[in-house]
Amino acid sequence: MRVLVTGAASGIGRATCLRLARDGKASGQAAKVAAVDLGPSPGLDSLCGELKALGAEALPLHADMGEAKEPARVVADAVRAFGGLDGLVSNAGINRPGPLLSYTVEDWDRMFAVNTRATWLLAQAAHPALKAAHGAIVATASMSGSNPHANLGPYGPSKAAVIMLAQVLAQEFGADGIRVNTISPGMVRTGMTEKAYADETIASQRNALVPLGRVATPEDMADVIAFLLSPDARYINGHDLVVDGGVAGNFLGRLPGISRITRS
Repeated sequence: MRVLVTGAASGIGRATCLRLARDGKASGQAAKVAAVDLGPSPGLDSLCGELKALGAEALPLHADMGEAKEPARVVADAVRAFGGLDGLVSNAGINRPGPLLSYTVEDWDRMFAVNTRATWLLAQAAHPALKAAHGAIVATASMSGSNPHANLGPYGPSKAAVIMLAQVLAQEFGADGIRVNTISPGMVRTGMTEKAYADETIASQRNALVPLGRVATPEDMADVIAFLLSPDARYINGHDLVVDGGVAGNFLGRLPGISRITRS
């Protein structure tokens, strides 16, 4: 598989790159992975080293997904290097918490540029190559895109927008043989959230909120992304797949006093 993954140096992006490389090795068809991140970093270097150790071809690319011209540039670089694309994973995202009452226009625009607009621009640029390959697009959304989450600024609205964007792209690109889907992770231990889990009490409380008993790992998300890119998901298009261990649907079960309610 020839795939471009943004936000690749850590977390879900990193795990996705490695999962695709392992799949390529297992199938005897080495993966070609364009790993995109903000700039040179030890994380990106080590990722590329691991990809090569798995027999994959690694192409490190540096770009800010919030800049309007950068998505098309990295797609062009990947297509030129690989001779085409089979998959696109729009995973780069940012979060700048804060109440909307005091939020700035600059931060609002920045979050939508990275979290939403980049997916559109990547898809637009990758369309010819993906059409030729009958490829697939997966964008990383969030359970906050379907459930209101106070004090995260426009993070939830930006993720709600990317869910709808992907569904519109699925309608428009479907006739060209391109599938477009999103995943909506629940709580995941990544570099962005690790400070919260450094507190063992908070980590334990978060685990307890999930019916499955634990917060997700990046690998939990990567496995689902790999599935959506694969032929096994050939008839899934325009779908937002919630991957949260059941936590978003667990609100009513956490209401105080439930244990005291008995049947009459």
